[in-house]
Amino acid sequence: MTTIISIMIAALLTDNFIFSRFYGCCPFLGVSDKPSTALGMGCAVTFVMSMSGVATYGIYHGLLMPSPLNGGHDLTYLQTIAFILVIAVLVQFIEMFLRRYIPMLYGALGIFLPLITTNCAVLGAALEHVKKGYDFVESVVYCTFAGLGFTLAITVFAGVREKMVLSSPPKPFRGFPITLIAAGLLAMAFSGFSGLNVMKFL
Repeated sequence: MTTIISIMIAALLTDNFIFSRFYGCCPFLGVSDKPSTALGMGCAVTFVMSMSGVATYGIYHGLLMPSPLNGGHDLTYLQTIAFILVIAVLVQFIEMFLRRYIPMLYGALGIFLPLITTNCAVLGAALEHVKKGYDFVESVVYCTFAGLGFTLAITVFAGVREKMVLSSPPKPFRGFPITLIAAGLLAMAFSGFSGLNVMKFL
């Protein structure tokens, strides 16, 4: 149980994919102009991450690692290609669902929705749980909370950007420069979690 809690805290705060690893910066900067849109993107990414954690664990341990299913061959070198295919299928499912049931969110996310397929945060989560040697439960928890960490980061940043509209920075900093500065300040704030000792509270 202690290990699971440590994985949750690490994926959510101390090892946040956006502010610690800078994975998924494209949608982070492109879809964070409104909190509602950012939350929608975060939920979509979290769903894809958690489902890809389930699927990629099964594919890696059942098909890519030496097993009776693949004749005892080691196919782990194909993990990146296999994981991208899994993520692409999940993103297509999300895209069809949003287009049919939540067309406003589908329109707001625009081109960034299909780009989840190539979002390095999603692929990074799939590759990381394999690299760390997590079991099935740990892998699903890690991928889910990595997605929640992405959602937290992009939603908080969207709130900051919404307030920045009311500010009047110096002319050279207006637009994208002040956005990058705000993202850097948030990353510095999140770095304060890096010294958090989870075991101390358990």
